Amino acid sequence: MPDRPLTESLKQTTPLPNQRWQIYPQKTQLAQKLALETNLSPIISQLLINRGIDTPKAAQEFLEPESLVLPPPLEEFPDLAISVELLENAIASQTKIAICGDYDADGMTSTALLLRSLRTLGAQVDYAIPSRMHEGYGINKRIVEEFHTEGVGLILTVDNGISAFEPVARARELGLAIIITDHHDIPQKLPPANAILNPKLIAESSPYRGIAGVGVAYVLAVSLAQQLGETKGLIRPMLALFTLGTIADLAPLTGVNRRWVKRGLQHLPKSNLAGVQALIQVAGVQARGEDTGTRGHGDTGKEFSASPRLPVAASSPKSLKPEDIGFRLGPRINAIGRIGSPQTVIELLTTDDMGVALERAMQCEQINISRQQMCEQIEQEAIAVVETLYVTSLQQHRVLVIVQPNWHHGVIGIVASRLVERYGVPVFIGTYEDEQHIRGSARGIPEFDVFAALEYSHDLLGKFGGHKAAGGFSLPVENLQTLRSRLIEFANGCLELQHLKPLLKIDAEINFSQINHQLYQQLDALHPCGIDNPDPVFWTPNVQVIEQQIVGKGHIKLTIAQTIDGQQYRIKAIAWRWRDYFRLPSRLDVAYKLRNNHFNGNTTIELELVGARLPIQLQEFLVSPPTSSSTTFEYNQRQYSCGFYKNGLAAELRIKNPEGKILAMQLGQPNALLGTNRQDAKEIDISQPQYDNIIQAALQALSISSAES
Repeated sequence: MPDRPLTESLKQTTPLPNQRWQIYPQKTQLAQKLALETNLSPIISQLLINRGIDTPKAAQEFLEPESLVLPPPLEEFPDLAISVELLENAIASQTKIAICGDYDADGMTSTALLLRSLRTLGAQVDYAIPSRMHEGYGINKRIVEEFHTEGVGLILTVDNGISAFEPVARARELGLAIIITDHHDIPQKLPPANAILNPKLIAESSPYRGIAGVGVAYVLAVSLAQQLGETKGLIRPMLALFTLGTIADLAPLTGVNRRWVKRGLQHLPKSNLAGVQALIQVAGVQARGEDTGTRGHGDTGKEFSASPRLPVAASSPKSLKPEDIGFRLGPRINAIGRIGSPQTVIELLTTDDMGVALERAMQCEQINISRQQMCEQIEQEAIAVVETLYVTSLQQHRVLVIVQPNWHHGVIGIVASRLVERYGVPVFIGTYEDEQHIRGSARGIPEFDVFAALEYSHDLLGKFGGHKAAGGFSLPVENLQTLRSRLIEFANGCLELQHLKPLLKIDAEINFSQINHQLYQQLDALHPCGIDNPDPVFWTPNVQVIEQQIVGKGHIKLTIAQTIDGQQYRIKAIAWRWRDYFRLPSRLDVAYKLRNNHFNGNTTIELELVGARLPIQLQEFLVSPPTSSSTTFEYNQRQYSCGFYKNGLAAELRIKNPEGKILAMQLGQPNALLGTNRQDAKEIDISQPQYDNIIQAALQALSISSAES
């Protein structure tokens, strides 16, 4: 075999997602025991164990959320009784009530929920939402004074207000009563409101602890309706808005959120809210399953009591999935808050006129298209800046701080998330509000506390806020370089080099032979999935990429196969936004979620790839290539020789057949060269079975040869 490469032009190895794979330990005995006790399959039991659910009682409450006995909210929220009384008195006296909302999906659905319910209950009520562009988040003194001028007697904040000490104090000074409903972290000093409803102020063990702003609004509205004896016709519309806001705000789908969202997903397709129907229609979302009813849940007035115990159904009747909201409905609402007027969404969700609703839904659609285009452009510009200025120092700095002019600060948070996904480091991204000020968003990784980082830099910032995973901030332009240094200092204090790869948590290994409709139906028992109850992620080692192509806006559509006991199992897959990884190597370990694909009346199971890496055997060869290793092996009753040879900086695997033809490749590449010499060598796709099988045989022979030596 020649000791020089057939060509100097083999491409560099295609990059793969930069990830850390954390595979849950498989507790086989415990899973078998739980499976027997609950009549579940062992694989579902393992998934429950991965989520901290390892007893029959916990499994039943999780899988049958309607069996959960809820404590009355009046016992859980100390200020709920006074809040209901204030609203009841305001309705009775026709005192003007004003809602101050927020411009994200949680804030807008909360505002719409309370507007609808209070108007139905006879209140005189209006609303205001601060300008994202000019005022930023939360109630402010201008809004308070404007309410006072308009004769408002009671202010109700939704999804904001817990940190608004001065505006609340000003409201009390002007003689206005104020109820704060919020779910954000509690500051050291609470504002002097008449009542505060916040799940962070109640016991951590409470099932209400994880509700978002729209959940607090829902609890308040239902409690008020029950107090007034006017629940008929109110619960289902509020449940629809609760479900939209909870999923769009990425609230944890545990406790009451799981119970109400599961119920809400069943009600949404046949909701009598014109805005919900218009949004579903414009987004092209379709419910799945047969409509068999919802077993009587709805306007019963017993929203907080224990419900009858229900069997675990294989599939929710005519139900939406959380991803329908998370990826289809939610972004159309959120886009308005980012680059449009929140009034559009409030009108969409409060109108009973289908014509108005469709008009507002189309406005949401158009603005969402603009938002997508804006995000794509800013993302590409940001990547260009990072690749030019920062990519070589990322491991040293361990944080990315990037500021550019003319970016819309309504969408830079989305771009920050994409940059975290791409580079694996915390991202602080900003744009210039004017010549003197920068406004930005931040997104973190699990080992990095964004809010703590902002507090660490507080003397350099103007306004800032957020939580562990995300935040927002502003600063004077002259402080930018000092802020970058401060954040680098903070990042180096809490991040190790191994943290600078996105963490992918994987539930279990399965073979393609196990993927069928029965497994998919079993997984449905875990739905609705979301935060704190993620979609199950499986992995399969050493699969073969048969076909792959770019589709849409940079997605990879592919067919992959696994051979088990001589039988090949093929399955379709999609890898969203993986254009940078095309073409994928012919052999991979893949991590994925299972998805149903409905097309032309047929339903097939496909994979949604969330991770890929070279098989362990290839990784070992690439980390330490045996550049002089060679051996012979037999394949299909023919003798071959093979070996690794130096090709520039990379090791090249070459396989020679009895006729003297040589197959030469760099591991991890999708293509190789085949020929007897340099002149007649042609490039071939090694994912084809005849090449892939012989490569696997050669690697096996080299591995055995290396072990024996």
